[in-house]
Amino acid sequence: MKVAIYGQFYDKNSGAYIQDLLRALKENRIEAVVEEQFLHLIKENEKISQEFTGLSTFTQLDNSFDLFFSIGGDGTILRSVTYIRDLDIPIVGINAGRLGFLATVQKDEIDATIACILNREYTLSRRSLLSFDTSDEIPMDINFALNEIAVSRKNTTAMITIEVWLNGEYLNAYWADGLIVATPTGSTGYSLSCGGPVMAPDVQNFVITPIAPHNLNARPLVINDTTEIKLKISGREDSYLLSMDSRTATLKSERTITLKKAPFKINLAQLNNDSFIKTIRKKLLWGEDKRNLQQ
Repeated sequence: MKVAIYGQFYDKNSGAYIQDLLRALKENRIEAVVEEQFLHLIKENEKISQEFTGLSTFTQLDNSFDLFFSIGGDGTILRSVTYIRDLDIPIVGINAGRLGFLATVQKDEIDATIACILNREYTLSRRSLLSFDTSDEIPMDINFALNEIAVSRKNTTAMITIEVWLNGEYLNAYWADGLIVATPTGSTGYSLSCGGPVMAPDVQNFVITPIAPHNLNARPLVINDTTEIKLKISGREDSYLLSMDSRTATLKSERTITLKKAPFKINLAQLNNDSFIKTIRKKLLWGEDKRNLQQ
């Protein structure tokens, strides 16, 4: 078995957990390859044990990898997707951040997680992505997002107008700070904070959620994920912000962008004792009510 290891950041407590992971992989004769910049970051901040000094590195992936370990928070998993793309490599998210909604493996569960993986005690949660297309040339070679694609105002306090078409049929013109189109995975993120619904990860839908709309009738709308969505943004400024998960770009006003379901999915490894229902109850305190507590 061959696995990739990736992280974006490093804190003072990270070293021990990273070495725990490397040690567990080595003990189980699993080949580990660390993303080049992450390994450099580790060596800058922590003295790596002598047995791990000769680690191999990667800057891009291929089909020879069986698993991808993401060490960090949910943002690190979103960045991991840009390495995996359409290779179908499952992601194991180790939570070294705060919320850890997608990264559900806790740092003190590394040995148990490796054992579960070797015993095939996990399932794959297949997650849909959004892709976009525009006539503008933008300095990015990645046109997809796992959580959401959003358009919003830039360098102005004035609202923007976002016109929306669904499969060629005119829907509405939103006067707002912006508009979010989220996947089921992203429904528990930015969209949720703007009043959007929570969707189970296996439903075949997207949700369109306005950001601070100047109209009480502008509510989030759930649509089928086979829908082609076209957006045209206008306003007082000559540009606006396009965000794809944690990545941003500037696009010119009056341009039309097209959003649709990406032609591939991302696999998140989910241990058999874990589930989406448990996660929203634990992480989002879903339905928490003191009356439900045992006295």
